[in-house]
Amino acid sequence: MKEEKQLKVSAIKNGTVIDHIPSGNLFKVVEILSLNRCKSQLTLGNNLESKRLGTKAIIKVADRFFADDEMNRIALVAPQAKFNIIKGYEVMEKRTVELPDAIVGIAKCINPMCVTNHQPIPTKFNVISKKDVLLQCCYCDKINDQEHLVIITKRSIEALN
Repeated sequence: MKEEKQLKVSAIKNGTVIDHIPSGNLFKVVEILSLNRCKSQLTLGNNLESKRLGTKAIIKVADRFFADDEMNRIALVAPQAKFNIIKGYEVMEKRTVELPDAIVGIAKCINPMCVTNHQPIPTKFNVISKKDVLLQCCYCDKINDQEHLVIITKRSIEALN
């Protein structure tokens, strides 16, 4: 007997599907992209079966497309994520996130004594591992790992201004 495939998450006409998010990081992605304030249709799926990850999360955002800096933020918590651009219910483009060699103004340094935590200067990190996400602060040399990384969201930037 042939197994029927069934969509677990409904299709969107136009927008972006973010796939291959580690299940434990779904709500980090929601926070990073400020999707809690999203006015368009938003679908979240978590703990879905994945051959590559075991389980995964997926986000579908109608009528929204993401800039490169937003994708860079996602790469910090979901380095295998895929962005699928949807137009007229068809996938028009697939983009894989990839960490750049340097990260500026996206994450906070975990060193409480770092100058970036006391002065209004943008953070800057060199990426020393893209697979396990390890960043080295250019100011204090502290190694920041993915588990302890604090992402600078649009909301936290607005709070500073």
